[in-house]
Amino acid sequence: MTKIYNEKRAVGSRAHAKADRIAAYGAMRFEEYTTEWKAGQRDLGPASVRHLESLLQHHLFPLLGSRRMNTFDHKVVEAFLHSLERNGVGLATQSNAYDKLKAVLLDAYRLRLFDENPMHGVKPPQYDPARAVIPSPDQLRAIRTAGDDAFKVVADLMSGCGLRNGEAAAVNLRNIVADDVYRITEQVNQTTGQYAPLKHRGPNDYRDVPLPAQVKKTIEWYTDKHGTIDGYLLRQPTDTTRPFPHYYLSNQWRRIKSEGQVGIPQGMVIYGFRHFFASNCLTHGIPITDVAEWMGHKSIDITFKIYRHLMPGSISAAAKVLSLDLAA
Repeated sequence: MTKIYNEKRAVGSRAHAKADRIAAYGAMRFEEYTTEWKAGQRDLGPASVRHLESLLQHHLFPLLGSRRMNTFDHKVVEAFLHSLERNGVGLATQSNAYDKLKAVLLDAYRLRLFDENPMHGVKPPQYDPARAVIPSPDQLRAIRTAGDDAFKVVADLMSGCGLRNGEAAAVNLRNIVADDVYRITEQVNQTTGQYAPLKHRGPNDYRDVPLPAQVKKTIEWYTDKHGTIDGYLLRQPTDTTRPFPHYYLSNQWRRIKSEGQVGIPQGMVIYGFRHFFASNCLTHGIPITDVAEWMGHKSIDITFKIYRHLMPGSISAAAKVLSLDLAA
């Protein structure tokens, strides 16, 4: 009897707690609830916070900010997406706004503010990113030497190891942890211009990536020629106490393109060096799971969406390979 009584009391306490939670949060306006939710997103870097705030202020709050949380359902979400379409918002922004709304409402759903997930059955915006423009090996060889020595280092780290340009700007001789392994521990943040943790990772996280012999040779060549400061190869050209600036790389890229002395594929951007890395891996049969990890993608879905067309093979080819070890 005592056990049954205690169980009933526990159930009653949980019911009261749920009722109090619904009363407190359900009556909140979306803008108020989201502001509280945003304060808990401690893993976001400065650039991600800036992007989130832009989406909230320009797209989510104007349409949903005054709505009470307990009134959300799939029809409200659908109406929000229709409003974005009518307002001529691009598909990429629609997709990003949808993802942020989904994150907020999922948080509320976990608090049991809704009996059913408001996102259930809602078809997300069908954003299809443009196919990455990738240089050929011959084009890459010409482009990587079209700039100065720092440009060559960045180009080799992006195309040979898959680093983002901010990660390449923070290249450090100490991060060569083996003859064929480079450890990415930080980046130069584009917003602050200072060294910062990696994208989607905490302060002490890192990624180990393959270090091709050619890239290692470039790092050692630059070190012998220019030296390092605390192990860093690249620094602000006019003030070596500061990290390597993003604009320096962009300025060189514009100059190389305007001079027209090397064959740059139409539509290629600096990120094309990193796309080359993914292409090189996938066309040589390296698993996409490894490529996603080395590139630091938050989800393998991102890697698959961008680079699926680079993966070799077909159903017919797979059938022939699978037949090799099957009994006759």
